[in-house]
Amino acid sequence: MAELEITSVMPKLITFLSSLLQRVADSNDLNCLFDPKKISAFHGLTRPNISIQSYLERIFKYANCSPSCFVVAYVYLDRFVQRQPSLPINSFNIHRLLITSVMVAAKFMDDMYYNNAYYAKVGGISTTEMNFLEVDFLFGLGFHLNVTPTTFHTYCAYLQRQMLVEPPLNVEETSLIIGRSQRLQLCTYNEDEASHQQQQQLAV
Repeated sequence: MAELEITSVMPKLITFLSSLLQRVADSNDLNCLFDPKKISAFHGLTRPNISIQSYLERIFKYANCSPSCFVVAYVYLDRFVQRQPSLPINSFNIHRLLITSVMVAAKFMDDMYYNNAYYAKVGGISTTEMNFLEVDFLFGLGFHLNVTPTTFHTYCAYLQRQMLVEPPLNVEETSLIIGRSQRLQLCTYNEDEASHQQQQQLAV
């Protein structure tokens, strides 16, 4: 999906991602009642009053980052939950994870971006907390920030297909881990495996 194509579907992408993340959060909220998980720096004391969709729309409105950043932020969230299975996405941490993932994506992808203080205001948190969340998120990712063109287009293609489905697929079929090990084959893109396959093809 080219940059122009992403721009043309951004409103629908924001709505779709919000719905997907809401379903994941709701499912994990229920799971945590029976299987309490570790509390992280992203975990708020209470559920934010603003909905996931309104929050993501606010980020989209004020962050002024490139549309690609939202796809890359989604990739980062996917990587984060893969590496941190004891920290599933829920309604207590999704807002902080969103603002942090978009900010990190903007810093990595865009030539111009706002500072942490600005993102803190957009996210409704303090600059100190924003700084701390950024560091925690980077370590949670293992500083694995690079997104290859192949990975980017794989995630774009997945999102594009799922946006054609109304409503979005159920939680078991989403790209984000929700506390279980089962994952849709297309959702987890193994860059090392893809690189190995490309090398084999070149060797032929």
